[in-house]
Amino acid sequence: MARFIVRAVFAAIGLWLSSMLVAGVAFTDMGSLILAAVLLGVVNAILRPILFIITLPLTLLTLGLFLLLLNAAMIGLVAVMLQGFIVDGLWPGLVAAVVTGLTSWVGHMILRDDQARG
Repeated sequence: MARFIVRAVFAAIGLWLSSMLVAGVAFTDMGSLILAAVLLGVVNAILRPILFIITLPLTLLTLGLFLLLLNAAMIGLVAVMLQGFIVDGLWPGLVAAVVTGLTSWVGHMILRDDQARG
């Protein structure tokens, strides 16, 4: 459970950065940001693995680039499910997926360093 919370925190940071850097990504309030991060974690834990398996041939054909579209679709799904989170189209969703993915990757690297020391 603690790992999920830490991942949700880094997802929230990534989504917040996306809203600051990307025109077309916005939150109505801090509660929507937190809820979007938690919901994104749930969607990524449940739905993304299923869609990854279904789209594996397309992912292999595009040398992994289709994963960006899959991540953008997960962010778009969260935006559809949550009224206070706005993603205005495909391109903002793709850039938000890249920003959120990079933020999560940095968070994973920080956590891995902490686990190696501890």
